[in-house]
Amino acid sequence: MKLIDLSQFKVTSRIELSKVKTRIDLDASEDEIKDKMKEVRKDLGDWQDTLYAFGKYAVLICLQGMDTAGKDSLIREVFKDFNSRGVVVHSFKVPSEKELKHDFLWRHYIALPERGKFGVFNRTHYENVLVTRVHPEYLLNENLPGIDNVEDVDENFWKQRFENIREFEDHIADNGMIIFKFFLHLSKEEQRQRLLRRLDKPSKNWKFSPGDLKERKLWGEYQKSYQEAINKTSTSKAPWYIIPADDKDTARHLVATILFEELTKYKEVKEPELDPAIKKNIAEYREQLKQEKN
Repeated sequence: MKLIDLSQFKVTSRIELSKVKTRIDLDASEDEIKDKMKEVRKDLGDWQDTLYAFGKYAVLICLQGMDTAGKDSLIREVFKDFNSRGVVVHSFKVPSEKELKHDFLWRHYIALPERGKFGVFNRTHYENVLVTRVHPEYLLNENLPGIDNVEDVDENFWKQRFENIREFEDHIADNGMIIFKFFLHLSKEEQRQRLLRRLDKPSKNWKFSPGDLKERKLWGEYQKSYQEAINKTSTSKAPWYIIPADDKDTARHLVATILFEELTKYKEVKEPELDPAIKKNIAEYREQLKQEKN
């Protein structure tokens, strides 16, 4: 497997999605990629144990992508070796009646991981500048002041939403949240093939919805919305990574490797030292246990 400069996937300047690759060659077989993936995810699981003991940071991983981009399977494979109590996954669907009675960030804020844990948002707070940007009529369900019809939703509205998101991410980052945002960049042709497989395989039929085809017709609008969201919100505290997603094994490997390489830069994250008084008497405690009778 050839060495890949992972920094190429991080968004540090303005991007045009149409010019970003949806497939990358790792010069490795499928089995080699999977073997490397197993190594990295084991290392990640070990690092999470250390993070829990350290207790001063949490990790938030945001996954976005078009339908069939592979978010669910990526979560399953990347976090397979984690302690189940060390990672919490939230899949955000259409807002509930209760959620709509709060601001658009409320349900995401209360789902944030506690210190020592990983949180994965499968679809995220960015739906509020993606789906609602393509379907502004959905905003009417939020019962917002000054928004009585679609015509009231102007550029200033979206400017404010992006500002709210940046402030939200800055705030949680300043309080110990390490943020990763991954856009699984899928080609339209690969999505077509994956939708066909859902129809062709009876075991996958349940994943298909006619609504998938309706949203597919809006591909261009979604790409434009993703491009704008990424350009306006990729910051040093909460960077976006654009992951080529036409090959699922490659996408999983890249996400896992980026996570591990970036997280291990936090050199202060280590197990706390044992209290000197306890450490001094370890031999005595050991002897006490050995002397116990069954």
